[in-house]
Amino acid sequence: MRALEFKSKIKDNQILIPTKLQSELRTNGEKDVRVIVLVDDSDIYDDLIFQQTTQSQFLKGYADSDSIYDN
Repeated sequence: MRALEFKSKIKDNQILIPTKLQSELRTNGEKDVRVIVLVDDSDIYDDLIFQQTTQSQFLKGYADSDSIYDN
């Protein structure tokens, strides 16, 4: 299989195929394709990093003597 890679947007629940690639996908019959969708999730990743950093910083201020409050 040959790979065609492009960035696009979803509009009306459809992935827009760039004009320059449409001719490569046009066929009279059936054509097997593999579609891989990668969604930018950097905002989710940033939230996760923030949560992990906050937790580690909070626990740095925790002393063994504070364990009496855990019960």
